[in-house]
Amino acid sequence: MPKLVRLYILQSLIGFALAGVFTALLLYFNVANLWHLVTHVSMGWLAALLLFTLNGIVFSGVQFGIAVMRMAEDRDDDTGGRRAPEPVLSEVLVPVPVRNDRRPPR
Repeated sequence: MPKLVRLYILQSLIGFALAGVFTALLLYFNVANLWHLVTHVSMGWLAALLLFTLNGIVFSGVQFGIAVMRMAEDRDDDTGGRRAPEPVLSEVLVPVPVRNDRRPPR
């Protein structure tokens, strides 16, 4: 399996694990009365499942983005810019002829 695919799967699993912890903490601390909603409504389990799934998608995407950004290599060479200021061109006024062809209102 390619390294990038393995990295994506691993980071997705970590993201879904974090989403599971996050959803469990939301339900445990009864934020916005979610525990009551999940336990006292007939389709409350669906709300918990959707909360977990959608948070898992978001958390795994963020986790993968962080992992990719951490893969950047530090450059030690001095190939960057010299921070030399850009030359500023002087402003020039350009005359624009204007014709008034509008007819007055009747």
